Amino acid sequence: MIDISKIGTELLNTSLIEWVAVICSMAYVILIARKRIIAWLFALIASCIYVYLCIISQYYLESFLQIFYVLMAIYGWYSWNRAEQHDEFIKRWSHKAHGINIVLSTVITLILGYIFDQYTDQSLPYLDAFTTVFSIAATFMVAHRILENWIYWIVIDLLSIQLYANKDLNATAVLFIIYSIIAIVGFFQWRTLYKNQSL
Repeated sequence: MIDISKIGTELLNTSLIEWVAVICSMAYVILIARKRIIAWLFALIASCIYVYLCIISQYYLESFLQIFYVLMAIYGWYSWNRAEQHDEFIKRWSHKAHGINIVLSTVITLILGYIFDQYTDQSLPYLDAFTTVFSIAATFMVAHRILENWIYWIVIDLLSIQLYANKDLNATAVLFIIYSIIAIVGFFQWRTLYKNQSL
């Protein structure tokens, strides 16, 4: 559980490298919510740092996720740049597409959680597997401007708070509290844009 009483003290002891990752990550989410392509540069920087932080914290699945984020930052920049050139806007997935995504992601989560629980010293293997697998799906949705990505992120961010607080990466845990709020705001901003483009 998160020990609220010690978070303030732990924040003061947060390493400079984690603070850089936190600030870049926050810039990414805020800029993505505002549909700014420069967000992907901040994503690239933060993800490179978090690869290292996750490895030393024994979150191996999360470190693979961060490597994926590095690649998606490059792809996201390309995809959004192309979309702007071709006037592509926010899109929605059908209920069937979401159902397939959720079932498939859940099965992969359970398989990875079991493997890393049985064969590694992975911390919180099922929780890490969940946030990793669903984050991959949600990041793909962001890159393709799918409105509902924000709903996925709200759930992922709330669960990630516990994941990072468990290893005393408290600045990052606080970041995910902020992410949760930004994801809610981002959903309503994108939904308004989606409605306006449909007029």
